[in-house]
Amino acid sequence: MTDRAWVATRKGLFELVANGTGWRLGRASFLGEPVSMVLPGAADRPMLAALNLGHFGVKCHASDDGGTSWREVATPAYPEQPRDVEGDVPWKLVQIWSLAGSGGTIWAGTLPGGLFRSTDGGASWQLVESLWRRPERREWFGGGYDVPGIHSICLDPRDADRMVIGVSCGGAWRTADGGATWELAAEGMLADYLPPEQASYQNTQDAHRIERCAGAPDVLWCQHHCGIWRSTDNGTLWHRIHAPLSSFGFAVAVHPQDPQTAWFAPAIADQCRVPVAAALAINRTHDGGQTFETLRAGLPQTDCYDLVYRHCLQVGGDGRTLLMGSTTGNLWASRDAGESWNCLSTTLPPILAIRFDGGT
Repeated sequence: MTDRAWVATRKGLFELVANGTGWRLGRASFLGEPVSMVLPGAADRPMLAALNLGHFGVKCHASDDGGTSWREVATPAYPEQPRDVEGDVPWKLVQIWSLAGSGGTIWAGTLPGGLFRSTDGGASWQLVESLWRRPERREWFGGGYDVPGIHSICLDPRDADRMVIGVSCGGAWRTADGGATWELAAEGMLADYLPPEQASYQNTQDAHRIERCAGAPDVLWCQHHCGIWRSTDNGTLWHRIHAPLSSFGFAVAVHPQDPQTAWFAPAIADQCRVPVAAALAINRTHDGGQTFETLRAGLPQTDCYDLVYRHCLQVGGDGRTLLMGSTTGNLWASRDAGESWNCLSTTLPPILAIRFDGGT
């Protein structure tokens, strides 16, 4: 069982510590402040927390002692916006939506759609200009936010220069040279919210979340606004998957070693974003999406209106320990790959992200 995890919420960052066969809530950091994302530390980089303080803007803090103490570090910043650029989003940081680490390098995906790199633990950040300057970026648009954003950064454990990112709404993009060049990687996805002749356009797909299987890195799973997709060739082609209850949702968790196994949190789409029949469930597949099991044991089955956001369903390195948090501050854990769930808390603030220690 993974020993520790972190729960980022609208009112602080909370530590989860393994307690015998279960979990207990540990210390809280940034109490009362919105924490949009957290990145656990590693031997060659500090732990990082991203805060979204509204009037006071976005802030980043780093910890060199596993979250015991924090120090403010630099925040990603966009260059001055040229006056002759019309029809573009404002070049101003709105939120850090994703964080990923590889060796001593930290990547940050932001609203309004910029990708940043830090090689000094967050002391400085560099905008990945090669992606930001792509003409296709001007076609991206917000999916739930007023501006587009990068929510998924899927690093390839075999090669630090290979990466797939997910954008709402801008499809999937990949690089094989550390971000020097980029190409669209959303072939096969379909956006039902667009006119039929535009539905397959790669650059306006709303990929809600993309996850890579660490043990089989060419396999990617995507929870899309319009369904579930899977790729076995690093995003060259995506194949649609049909799941029970609903193929709509925001979160996907992928087994760290078995590319056939993934978990999803189905919900009703669009205007009524609640669990199907007001009963929380998890869809799990063990065969690449050919069949699914719908798991409910320990989850509320009446009058439940929890929604599970993009970063709030996570699986640990053992492939059996799962954590799930909701928009209403409920937190659940499973030790048996989702067969059964235990409620850890019903009184947390709305949960924005969950990360296991040791996660990239």
